[in-house]
Amino acid sequence: MRITPFFVVSTALGLSLPSAANAALPEPVRDLIDAAVATGDEAKVQTVIDLALTTNPDDAVELETIRAFVLAELAAAKAAEEQEKQEEIRAAGLFENWSGKGEFGAFQATGNSSNTGVTAGLTVQRDGINWRHNLTARVDYQRANGVTTREQFLARYEPNINISDDFYVYALAQYERDRFQGFSGRYAVSGGIGYQVLDEEDIQLSVKAGPAYRVTEFVDGRSESRIAGLVGVDFDWSITDRLKLTHDTNAVAETGGSATVIIDSSNTSLDLVTGLNAKINSSLSARLSYAIEYDSNPPPGAVQTDTLSRITLIYDF
Repeated sequence: MRITPFFVVSTALGLSLPSAANAALPEPVRDLIDAAVATGDEAKVQTVIDLALTTNPDDAVELETIRAFVLAELAAAKAAEEQEKQEEIRAAGLFENWSGKGEFGAFQATGNSSNTGVTAGLTVQRDGINWRHNLTARVDYQRANGVTTREQFLARYEPNINISDDFYVYALAQYERDRFQGFSGRYAVSGGIGYQVLDEEDIQLSVKAGPAYRVTEFVDGRSESRIAGLVGVDFDWSITDRLKLTHDTNAVAETGGSATVIIDSSNTSLDLVTGLNAKINSSLSARLSYAIEYDSNPPPGAVQTDTLSRITLIYDF
């Protein structure tokens, strides 16, 4: 078998891929390999060369030479791209590399108040090499005939840092206000450890737990502070390209929920959110969600459980 050198050219990657190949190697085969390389998709390259080996077994040496070179170049290109991303992250300023979602719509509440009003939320995130910063804010408000019948505020900041592939350390600061639930302000800080139980392309699950300290200011003027514990769960499952089961309230095209439990000897709080999002375009989605807010020991005159049904539009930025 006489071997003649030639080049397979990938304009997409900007690579000139040398290989020794049989002069009789069909041009359509070379074109298919070149097209697969141009995508930068390793799986496609592997598939095309495997098929070429099936139809052209006499050219196995040449095809394997091409495979080895292409895969090495793709690996080098990916490593260079990752290095470039890390350098950009290191050089980014305080207000750079943030992404997030804004949400606006309506709610229907039951529990300590039964009414319909407007809801708005904002979630922003900044991913570093090992650090992540997450900020969340939400407002539910309703006023009728000059009287406010619903006024709930939530703000949360949570930084965390990876300490291994699966474990991370988190910190959390949270503020809540809900006069109809009986408190004019409730502050909580927590820190602890989290574990990434699952981290696949279509499914992720993480849990976290740690001690917490909570201060509650009641509408009647009383105030109390207690040592507590926090447990949180985040779950994401991409069922299809447009449907995802998740515990993240900032996801696109999903069903999902968010659960956080703060436990102390006096009052255990549970915040659970589930929802269904439908993607409208690359930046906009519609969301239907259902929230349960539970306090085991509410102030006098308040009930333990509030529920909120929300219909909102979410914009990614």
